[in-house]
Amino acid sequence: MVDNRQHWESVYHHKATDAVSWFQPHAASSLRLIQGCTDIHAHIIDVGGGASVLVDDLLDAGYRNLSVLDLAESALAASRQRLGVRAQPVQWIAADITQAELLPAARYDVWHDRAVFHFLTDPADRARYVETVLKSVKPGGHVIVATFGPGGPLQCSGLEVVRYAPDALHAEFGAPFRLIRHETEIHHTPTGKEQEFVYCYCVRV
Repeated sequence: MVDNRQHWESVYHHKATDAVSWFQPHAASSLRLIQGCTDIHAHIIDVGGGASVLVDDLLDAGYRNLSVLDLAESALAASRQRLGVRAQPVQWIAADITQAELLPAARYDVWHDRAVFHFLTDPADRARYVETVLKSVKPGGHVIVATFGPGGPLQCSGLEVVRYAPDALHAEFGAPFRLIRHETEIHHTPTGKEQEFVYCYCVRV
């Protein structure tokens, strides 16, 4: 059985952060969706955002109430090192989101995830994830989740993934989340491959 924490620590130990397949020089789609639904005072959590540059882009845009959660402490450390003193106001959380009882209730205005949900192949893990979102996002808060789309890969970083059409992704979250819109993005990996991502943007009812 794969130890998820050890797996991701190993990934970031053996690969540069700009060499992993999901690397983006700028998180353009995520930033646009976040800016479109809230202001710079919003409390935002980026789930699975360890070494992602989304936190850089949000800081550049004036956001300050930021949290980044990742299973791999080494990924969080890479972001802290990259940001230097700019990392100080960010809350860095090393945790498994399916076991993240530590997250405060009704804290976040925006929940963002471009890295985690499609790795949750166990329905029980997905149910725990959705329960955590329901608890941690304020009523009226925004939930932005991106996964591999129907044309995306079957595996990523040596792990099985679940691919989603927009309706199937929203169905995982259900009635407490009202779907506002969805969109598709073709991501170009550092090696030049194309990966289909589906973004679903919901409001916590």
